[in-house]
Amino acid sequence: MQPLTRLDDDADDDKLHEECAIVGVWNATGAAKLTALGLHALQHRGQEASGIVSYDRSEGRFYSRKGRGHVERVFGSPERIEGLRGGGAIGHNRYATTGGDDLANIQPMFAEFAFGGFAVAHNGNLTNALRIRQRLVNDGSIFQSTNDTEVIIHLIARSVRSSLVERVVDALGQMEGAYSLVTLSSQNLIGIRDPMGVRPLALGRLPAQSDGVDAFALASESCAFDMIGAEFVRELDPGEMVIIDETGVQSLHPFPTAHPRPCIFEQIYFARPDSIMAGQSVYEARKRIGQELARESFPEGGADIIVPVPDSGVPAAIGFAAESGVPFELGIIRNHYVGRTFIQPTQSIRDLGVRMKHNANAALLKGKRVVLVDDSIVRGTTSAKIVDMVRRAGAAEVHMRISSPPTTNPCFYGIDTPERSELLAARFSVAEMAAVIKADSLAFVSTDGLYRAMGEAEGRKASQPQYCDACFTGQYPTRLVDSEAGLLGGPNFRPIEQAAE
Repeated sequence: MQPLTRLDDDADDDKLHEECAIVGVWNATGAAKLTALGLHALQHRGQEASGIVSYDRSEGRFYSRKGRGHVERVFGSPERIEGLRGGGAIGHNRYATTGGDDLANIQPMFAEFAFGGFAVAHNGNLTNALRIRQRLVNDGSIFQSTNDTEVIIHLIARSVRSSLVERVVDALGQMEGAYSLVTLSSQNLIGIRDPMGVRPLALGRLPAQSDGVDAFALASESCAFDMIGAEFVRELDPGEMVIIDETGVQSLHPFPTAHPRPCIFEQIYFARPDSIMAGQSVYEARKRIGQELARESFPEGGADIIVPVPDSGVPAAIGFAAESGVPFELGIIRNHYVGRTFIQPTQSIRDLGVRMKHNANAALLKGKRVVLVDDSIVRGTTSAKIVDMVRRAGAAEVHMRISSPPTTNPCFYGIDTPERSELLAARFSVAEMAAVIKADSLAFVSTDGLYRAMGEAEGRKASQPQYCDACFTGQYPTRLVDSEAGLLGGPNFRPIEQAAE
């Protein structure tokens, strides 16, 4: 993993960053427009680049547009989206976890094979991609990017299987790690979820088109279907491949059966609260986590108000307040109109990054025993500044409660996490972390409490965990081939900087 140098404020840099978003649409008028709207709904999953590839059956042609920045910047003008003609399209929002932010790495990736054009968009990380890449390069393959997704394209190209579907299965059968994919060809739209279901993917149905044939959509989260007027049908099963063409939806399970391990951090932080994931409302799951947190770690001396660290701490704080009977209050107000810090901090403007995004509601906080609820602590820098801000506003006590267990290990499956040495919980005990952020007390939800909130009455089953929770436990569900081989520095290729669109 190669974290990017971020240009925005350090409040954002102290979060685990979203993986990526993928969307696919088939047999729909204005498929690219619908795809762009779906990507807009999933902007929270990746904000550095966006791309769409469409296919126009009447012309037999593929069209592509990619660029750095948010969906609105890349596709916001009519002429940019009108050029993406056709009834089929796939799209991708990128937060770079491998390969950096070079233009060549922006997805979807497209290739011309003997059987025709083929585009793919990928959410997740392949943990043996660099090892396979080395082998392919040694065999004569030429790569144009540093993106692990391109490895999949090369494996498809080299497959000796007869059909496109068989080639895709052959390629993915050689990969390890976590992935959800959408692919687009002249014949179909395909969606695939990895055998453990670490990364999410859902199926939706669009209103029937003028030809009477059903239209369908695929997306990382169900909230994208609300944006485009599609009906949420279901989540893909772990290891499932759905093939969508003029005959409808065909479901295959071509990979060996594996114990499902969906990423639990989707429930804690990544997914939008209005999405359905793992068969349940993300919003309701976060409230239940807050309730468990209150049962486990309500401050011994009591509290006057429960305050979320906006916005990600809000549902858990609502649950914490409901369980404890202590009022929920917006003691911190978030400024939603913050982009890059445009004024450089000076000695006279302390902690500008945090203050531009959050401001203490001093009239509410003064003299109060405050419980701050947030979703995670990564490096701890932002938590320390939030605690300091609330204390400066006059709070009598500041207790921090976190709706996830301590993050002690990096993710290798598509989430951009710091090195283990930079994770506060990997270096200090909880009591020591409380001292670092200068909170009167600090507590995290237990792993069993987290699982109970997810509906697992007996908590976490150590012998066969129900979720991927390696960031808390260090128990990775797959082999970390590239990491164990010391290959995570990545290839040496770095394209010369190109102008963004």
